[in-house]
Amino acid sequence: MNKIEKLIAEFCSEGVEFKELGEVIVLEYGKPLKESERSEGNFPVLGSNGRIGCHSSYLIEGPCIIIGRKGSAGAVVWEEKNCYPIDTTFFVKNQNDQILLKYLFHKFQTLNLTIDKQDGGVPGLNRNNVYKIQIPIPPLAIQQEIVKILDTFTTLEAELEAELEARKKQYEYYREELLTFGDDVEWKTLGDICNNVSSGGTPLSTRSDYYGGDIPWLRTQEVRFVNIYETEIKITEKGLKNSSAKWIPANCVIVAISGATAARSAINKIPLTTNQHCCNLETDPRIADYRYVFHWVSCQYEKLKAFGQGARADLNSGIIKNFPIPIPPLAEQERIVAILDKFDALVNDISAGLPAELNARRKQYEYYRDKLLTFKRKV
Repeated sequence: MNKIEKLIAEFCSEGVEFKELGEVIVLEYGKPLKESERSEGNFPVLGSNGRIGCHSSYLIEGPCIIIGRKGSAGAVVWEEKNCYPIDTTFFVKNQNDQILLKYLFHKFQTLNLTIDKQDGGVPGLNRNNVYKIQIPIPPLAIQQEIVKILDTFTTLEAELEAELEARKKQYEYYREELLTFGDDVEWKTLGDICNNVSSGGTPLSTRSDYYGGDIPWLRTQEVRFVNIYETEIKITEKGLKNSSAKWIPANCVIVAISGATAARSAINKIPLTTNQHCCNLETDPRIADYRYVFHWVSCQYEKLKAFGQGARADLNSGIIKNFPIPIPPLAEQERIVAILDKFDALVNDISAGLPAELNARRKQYEYYRDKLLTFKRKV
C-alpha cells in the first residue's frame, strides 16, 4: 500500500466530499493591457495560453492559476510570479482554505471545460458553467501528497521543454554555420539541380468516389519541415484522373507555395500526389543530395517567403526554380547532412528524439494525474 492509499484508508475510507467549483473559487476577469500600453518590467503578462510579454506592474500576486476565457478558451496555466492577466483570461481566487491552489491546478486540467458562443458569436468560456462543475475535496494531507507526485512529473516535463528549446537554437546555429558559403562554392538555382519540378492538383469535384481511396494526397497544411510518411487524405484513381495531380517519387523536396504556408518544406518518404499549392522538386542525385536541398530550403525559409506575391503572398514554381543554392561537392553535402540530420532527429523526431521523450512524460503525467485525482464520492 502506497502513501496515498494509506492516507485514504486513514482519513476517507468511505469516500470524499464533492463540491461545486462555485462554492470554493471565484473566477475574476483579467484586465485589458494592449502591447502598446506595456512598459518595460519584470512582471509577466498572461494571455489565454500563457505568457505574452512583460510589464512594469502586476494585477495579481503569484502563484496563481490563469484560465483562457477567449482565444485558447479553457487552457489552464500556472504562473509562479506576480503577473498581469489580460482580458482574454480569468484568474482563480481560492475561497476555501481546505483546498490547495496547486491541487486545483492539476484538477482543472482533467475537467471538460465547455466552450460556448458568446459576446457576438465569439467562442468563449462561461464562468457560470464552470461554477457548476463538481470536484472531489480530499483531506489536505492527501492533496499535498498528490501535488508532490504530480509536480515531479511537471518539473521533468519543464526540464525537457527547456532542453528541447536549447537544442533547437543549437540546431539553428549549426545549420546557419554549415550552410554559409563564400565565392569558392559553385552556385546554381533549384531548377538547375532538379530532374523535374512539378505542382499537384485537386480533384475537380467533391464527389465521394474521388476521395477515400488508397492514393496518398498531400495538402500544404501538412508541409511542416518534416518527413512525410502518411497523408491525412487519400484519393481514388477517379479522383487522380479528374485532377492535374501526378504521382511523385519518394524523396522529393516539397515546398508549399500558398499564403500562410508558403516556403515551408518537407520530404516525402513515400510516393504520393499533392495539391496544386505544392511545388515538388525531384533532385538530380548526381548534383545534389535531396536532404542537403531540404536543409538549405528550410534554412532559407524567411528569404524565400519574402518573394511571395499578391494579397496572399503566394509563391510559384518560377520563383522556386530561380531560387539560388550553393552546391559544394557531394561528399561535403553528405557531411553537412549527417550533422544536421542528427540535430533534426533530436528536435523533431516524434518517435525517437526529445519530442518523443517529452510526449512520453506528458502521457505519464496524464495517466497518474487522472488516477490520483479520481475519488469515490462520500454518500
